[in-house]
Amino acid sequence: MKSTSDLWKEHLHGALPQQLAEEIDTFETEIELRKQEKIDEIVFAETRLRRGAYGQRYDNGQRHDGTESRKIPYAEKPSKGVNTAWDAPGMLRIKIPYGGMTPEQLEVMAELAEEYSDGIAHITTRQDFQLHFIHIDNTPTIMRRLAAVGITTREACGNSVRNVTG
Repeated sequence: MKSTSDLWKEHLHGALPQQLAEEIDTFETEIELRKQEKIDEIVFAETRLRRGAYGQRYDNGQRHDGTESRKIPYAEKPSKGVNTAWDAPGMLRIKIPYGGMTPEQLEVMAELAEEYSDGIAHITTRQDFQLHFIHIDNTPTIMRRLAAVGITTREACGNSVRNVTG
């Protein structure tokens, strides 16, 4: 039986720019190599951060969704700095060039928030999006689905050009 990631990869074959598809495939391989401890954690941290995948703050095991506080999973795991639990749910930052989206892009973003996050897509002060509580194993699929509608997580963090807001 094929994984969800493999099914999406097949479904979206040809819909992604070739270079971006190759970058996502490489990242997926790097995730597997990290699981096997064949890539050093510091090296993997750099590669995942360059692709917008962060560790997650857990606020003492609680999450407020704007209506109520609720308990969240993995709260006992370290979440920041050198001891980040890379395989615990984290945050994925998604670049939105110029802060503008098409209806199709917005629909995909909403689907991803419902399917992989906690149903909330955060809009940042720089007009990008963040999805919280994303498991690292799901990031390649999310990246492929975003790329199919012209969105990327590439260089969504670190020393890169960001949206300018006024």
